This record gives sequence, structure tokens and C-alpha cells, in this order.
Amino acid sequence: MADHRKTAAVPDEQQRKANLRLALILASVAAIFAIGFMTKIILMGG
Repeated sequence: MADHRKTAAVPDEQQRKANLRLALILASVAAIFAIGFMTKIILMGG
């Protein structure tokens, strides 16, 4: 089996920063949807 870690063109530190940025973006999008959903329930009564 091939070791895919060695085939990555992006250095580990740069990849870690990219992964962290992606995680923060996805988490913020999920939080916005959750807040919007809760606000809709509260204001519209379900």
C-alpha cells in the first residue's frame, strides 16, 4: 500500500493551517444555520 502522506505537495504545517481554516469555516456556517433555525422557531412559534 502506498503512503499518501509522502505524496502530498503541501507541507505539513501549511496543510494543518488549511485544515483548521476549513474547519472554522464549516463550523461557522453550521452555527449560522443553527442560530437561524432557532430564531425562526422562536419568532414564528414553530
